[in-house]
Amino acid sequence: MKHSFIDKYSDLDSLIHRLDPRTRFITTLAFVVAVVLTPASSWRVFAFYFCFITVLFIISRLPPLYVLKRSLVIFPFVLMIAIFIPFFKQGEVAGSYNIWLWQVSVTYSGLFILANIVVKSWLCILSLILLSATTKFTALLKGLKQLGVPKVMVLILSFMYRYIFVLVDEVMRMRQARDSRNFGGNRLRQLKGIGNMLGTLFIRSYERGERVYVAMLSRGFDGEVRTLHKLSFKQADAYFGITFCLVLIFPVLSGG
Repeated sequence: MKHSFIDKYSDLDSLIHRLDPRTRFITTLAFVVAVVLTPASSWRVFAFYFCFITVLFIISRLPPLYVLKRSLVIFPFVLMIAIFIPFFKQGEVAGSYNIWLWQVSVTYSGLFILANIVVKSWLCILSLILLSATTKFTALLKGLKQLGVPKVMVLILSFMYRYIFVLVDEVMRMRQARDSRNFGGNRLRQLKGIGNMLGTLFIRSYERGERVYVAMLSRGFDGEVRTLHKLSFKQADAYFGITFCLVLIFPVLSGG
């Protein structure tokens, strides 16, 4: 089966797509750092960064609906971590609620921190979507290697990208086999079946990893991944990087 949910639109032709992967990675990292270091009360700066990343999405020609769907995936994880902050942060009480035997209070300062976390997380995930959607994963890994990222980490990411599709196919086959056997019953039985599937998937993944490792050693693998494609840092990369950094620091220079 064919899966293309990681770098689905990396073959498009735009100014962003033509940049060197290292340029895209460094500018994305700079954007994330700028967003994280922005004071919580600087809502105008956050609005400016959102407009800036939106312009980059327009230049990259990525489908807006695709970007929106992928960006919304982060919200459940952020809320799962930060949802309790408004209840435990001290400050002026915004509301008090009775939940069974407990009375909980929500503070304005807690809600402010929650909103700040959500906004920063969303802006950061938008920048990462722009990076991953416009860059082939193999080219990104090659760029990370040339930037000095540890070789072991690059290899792990490389094998993850190569075999995640195999694991997805394995899960789909197991799910089809489960459904063909009339998977039903009460909730406890369903959870037991899902647990057995996860255990089987782990064992199969482990055994596949061992077979792949032995096969690579038998073919003389020495830990070095060699490719024919070479990355080149062009003049356009320098112009884009300088312009990007100037735009990032513009709110600071303008007193925003």
